[in-house]
Amino acid sequence: MKKTTIVLLILMNVTLQAQEKLLALEEAVLGYHLRPATRYIAWQGNHDAFTYIDGETLVAENAATGEKQELLTLARVNELLGARLRGFPEFFWLDDNTLRLRHQGKEYRVDATTKQLQATISFPRGATNITYSYPGKRYAYTLGNNLYCMDEEGNSFPVTTDQDKNIVNGQTVSRSEFGINGGIFWSPDGKRLAFYRKDESRVGIFPLLDITTRTGKANEIKYPMAGMDSEHVSIGIHDVESRQTCFLDANDFGREQYLTNVTWSPRADLLYVQLLNRGQDHLRLNSYDATTGKQRVSLFDEHAKTYIEPQDPLHFVDERGERFIFTTNNRDGFLNLYLHDASGKLVKRLTPVAADVKLVATDKAGRYLYYLSAEVSPVEEHLFRLDMKTGKRTRLTNDTGWHSVQLNKACTRFIDNYSNMNTPRVIELVATNGKEKRRLLEVPNPLEGYAPVDVTLGTIKADDGADLYYRLVKPAHFDPSRVYPVLHYVYGGPHAQLVRNNWKASLSLWEMYMAQRGYVVFIMDNHGTPNRGKAFEEIIHRRCGQQEMADQVKGIEFLKSHPWVDANRIGLHGWSYGGFMTISLITNHPDTYKVAVAGGPVIDWKWYEVMYGERYMDTPEENPDGYALTSLIPMAKNLKGKLLICQGLVDPVVVMEHSLSFLNACIENNVQVDYFPYPRAEHNVAGRDRVHLMRKVTDYLDAVLKPGQY
Repeated sequence: MKKTTIVLLILMNVTLQAQEKLLALEEAVLGYHLRPATRYIAWQGNHDAFTYIDGETLVAENAATGEKQELLTLARVNELLGARLRGFPEFFWLDDNTLRLRHQGKEYRVDATTKQLQATISFPRGATNITYSYPGKRYAYTLGNNLYCMDEEGNSFPVTTDQDKNIVNGQTVSRSEFGINGGIFWSPDGKRLAFYRKDESRVGIFPLLDITTRTGKANEIKYPMAGMDSEHVSIGIHDVESRQTCFLDANDFGREQYLTNVTWSPRADLLYVQLLNRGQDHLRLNSYDATTGKQRVSLFDEHAKTYIEPQDPLHFVDERGERFIFTTNNRDGFLNLYLHDASGKLVKRLTPVAADVKLVATDKAGRYLYYLSAEVSPVEEHLFRLDMKTGKRTRLTNDTGWHSVQLNKACTRFIDNYSNMNTPRVIELVATNGKEKRRLLEVPNPLEGYAPVDVTLGTIKADDGADLYYRLVKPAHFDPSRVYPVLHYVYGGPHAQLVRNNWKASLSLWEMYMAQRGYVVFIMDNHGTPNRGKAFEEIIHRRCGQQEMADQVKGIEFLKSHPWVDANRIGLHGWSYGGFMTISLITNHPDTYKVAVAGGPVIDWKWYEVMYGERYMDTPEENPDGYALTSLIPMAKNLKGKLLICQGLVDPVVVMEHSLSFLNACIENNVQVDYFPYPRAEHNVAGRDRVHLMRKVTDYLDAVLKPGQY
């Protein structure tokens, strides 16, 4: 090649690089337009049609023919609501032809055919947890700590009238652990209303400083710490016609038991509850008479040497309530589905796979089961159909990647929304018999024109031989002859899978921002994270942080094996459990990390909540050695690198006792540490405040690691 040709190619490359855009920090934090576009799709009741917003119009599309029909324009919505909305409000299909629109505390019913307003339902100011029963044509909601019922004409009455501020009705309990995400449960016929009642009289308080008042104010929250008194939960059943309430006779494991995954029988005569002892190692499934609250049957028990974590209610296969599906990872090592008869007797294991699965639906005939599964790969999620009679399984999503699905009521078709490493998003309409597939949306690369960074999805081996999945991001215009600083981002706790085979392997825009500026960015899922089976998760039991650190150090050793990694410039960042991991790593491996930023960190598990903390650590009295081993207070003296701790001042999840106690330990050991509270932030700093936070994090890392200097 001639010298002039080489020079021209170099000049062309420099010109192209000059034209590429770099992310601004604000874009990296708030750049929603740089994430793959999506489309909210909802099946139209029982119709074989689905609806979505196209511009300023709600469109219905026939699933069989593809024929489109304009249902409602934004202009008409504004006319009906007397509003000036710039976009469609939240909407749901009440039935085949009636839309429910929510706006400013009201619900509007709109006939999709006549485009006329059918009804306007107003709720009292401050009403929350609004729940509707279609068969009963009634709403339930909470106001303060009490529960109310209201008909469609606006006539309401109180279900509870407790005056004690320690008694809470109709709201979520157990700090939303164990799959609990609400406190109101309508019966299938709409005639009864089950609800949680929480007594927090014995729970300790923690003060959160409110600086918005003239002199400051302590807002006291109820916070049950590990090993201390916890809340007492009961379940009431209210008969709407008689206005009588009974409470379940459920006291199998004492007053501090957990009552989880409340499920009505299809005939509305029984209420099923999964009871869990406070030690979280003994689960019992009971049924209760809906009229009296008396226990009808104790169906079965499960025991574990570590812990049991129920997450899913029962799923009845038929309308008679003669068979139900139970989800557990406590029997065969993976989260699988099991068919039981009405007496609780096990019929069979439905999903005999060495992978975690999630139930999606069963068809009305009770023949086919649809479930999402990790059996193709732990970093992919696919839809399968199971013939419950023959056991034959059919994979319905064949494109590589992470799939989320919406089945129609008849289970004949589904909307498949997926992405993978190189595909931002594809939405398709697919027939469950495998004979039809139609592409509805293919999203272009939203990062076109921005300086690209190379993302690799790979694995390394843990000490026990398990695959640990990582996301490795190389700097823009990577040059292997140079050496780069490392940003090690970590979470590592239960219920969070950071690495998936979706768009750019779940790359965040801030990671891309840092890589564009000269960092190698590394993220890895360690033992304890989900979607890998019970043994992989529960290895952390009673020793949180220990196996996780060993895994993460394996990842750093893997990075150091590359000549383009500067082993003397490695930084660390993580939040919440990731904050705990960040301080654990920089104090246990002080010669590895030069700088770290920990957000909302757990410092000692004895200051964390009962429900989550005792699952993984037991109580301080039961596991004193484990609490001593995992506490970061004694580790403060080992800190060598620069450490910044950021904390929401009104954080109700990881309260400030954690971070302030670590500061005090640093002072006592004459160790320097930096601290930055966000006065009005809770556990996660959000909105415009987050731009400030990520500038603070970035600047702190930059000052030590000096990206761009080789």
